[in-house]
Amino acid sequence: MAASDTERAQQQIDEIEALSSIYGDDWCVVDEDEKIYCIKISDCLDQPKWTLCLQVILPPGYPTAEPPIYQLNAPWLRRQDYTELANSLEEIYVQNLGESILYLWVEKIREVLVEKAQSSDPESDIKKTTEEVDEDDDDFLLDYQPIQEDQIKVLNYMTSESQEDEELPPIHHGTPITDRRSTFQAHLAPVVTPDKLVKRVLEKLYENKKIASATHNIYAYRIYCEDKQTFLQDCEDDGETAAGGRLLHLMQILNVHNVLVVVSRWYGGILLGPDRFKHINNCARSVLVE
Repeated sequence: MAASDTERAQQQIDEIEALSSIYGDDWCVVDEDEKIYCIKISDCLDQPKWTLCLQVILPPGYPTAEPPIYQLNAPWLRRQDYTELANSLEEIYVQNLGESILYLWVEKIREVLVEKAQSSDPESDIKKTTEEVDEDDDDFLLDYQPIQEDQIKVLNYMTSESQEDEELPPIHHGTPITDRRSTFQAHLAPVVTPDKLVKRVLEKLYENKKIASATHNIYAYRIYCEDKQTFLQDCEDDGETAAGGRLLHLMQILNVHNVLVVVSRWYGGILLGPDRFKHINNCARSVLVE
């Protein structure tokens, strides 16, 4: 007799509770309503060489009728690595049809990471890649509207003595944007020293398990140096190719400085194409204007 929707839902609840207790802080609920979860997997607990985030979406038919939808994310993960891991996970699914398999998946990935740690140098030729590659990226145009002069004044944060003393500045979190199961959220903090404050704000953000588990954390900052009358600015794609540069370009257009903007994206399993850049910039612009 086929399992009912209620039975499948209870199986999912039981599995999630078990995994949460087994993996503790490495287990993260991204979106409870959409059944999106993420788990950080490493080759060892103390000083891991290789780490990978497994993001899963549990469809209504899982585990008896549908497999989980999943995404593998890591700085070192190339197409060949991804294909080999995906084949292993699909083999486990076929061998255990109708059963809860997330624990088996996690431990299989950990086994692969342990083997990789024993056989290779983690520093060799590591490059982050995006899960989406567009052939027409060069044709992308920033989606923005001019803002008023009084808004610009609000965005040019004044430096304070407390910031100079490197107290952690306040961090503002913007309103999330969700499109086809991908969620984008911007975070903003006033900064005046890139080498220290930017690093401290990023570290503080990554203490949040949900932010740390994001598929990408794209950021950009602009700091005005009055003594040299120049801008210090930089950006990071975090695997979402060209997104950091576009975010920085948006900040230049809006004429903002002494601010760090981070945009987190949780990938939902459906490719968005150029729309993802529109969402990144729109939620960044919203948090700047707020």
